[in-house]
Amino acid sequence: MKFILSSNTNDNKNLIIQKHGSGRLYYRIALNYAPTNLQLNAVNYGFKVERTYVPVDDSTDVQKQADGTWKFKLGAKIQVLLTMTTTQRRYHIALVDYLPAGCEPVNTQLKGTLTGETDSSVTRAKHNYYFGWTDHENLRDERAEAFRSLLWPGVYQWSYVMRATSAGTFIMPPAKAEEMYSPENFGRSATEKATIN
Repeated sequence: MKFILSSNTNDNKNLIIQKHGSGRLYYRIALNYAPTNLQLNAVNYGFKVERTYVPVDDSTDVQKQADGTWKFKLGAKIQVLLTMTTTQRRYHIALVDYLPAGCEPVNTQLKGTLTGETDSSVTRAKHNYYFGWTDHENLRDERAEAFRSLLWPGVYQWSYVMRATSAGTFIMPPAKAEEMYSPENFGRSATEKATIN
């Protein structure tokens, strides 16, 4: 059994897979791409992801403007609340939220963190059936991550705290959930914008 994989050089860019001989041909096609526009819409290809921002100390620290832009007070602590919904059983899930460049995550587990912070940087999620759905969590310089090896259908929430550290206007990349070994099953929130002053 042999197969030929080729692509035409014309504008259609057809992909041809051909098999000669008996038996089955197993194949998988994947595409890596970069969007031409930073403004991405929310999508649901197996996961619905929503993101909102809540002030930690003062209700005026976080405001959503009429045009959809978020306004953060410089130095404010902000709780990021992510809601992820799936209607099917999923395996090896990663939920990743990229922070705006003017913010950084607050990790209260480290020595030297100022007192008066919340008890935990990462607030364990509540699910329809049990509390704390994540197997592993990471707070990195530019993103926050939550992982689970098996996820049942339902609505899951996860949150962490970040601080607005630099003044300016920043793009807020979408939060994304995916099955790591079946990345075609994914979802993301929409791109947003934040002004910090």
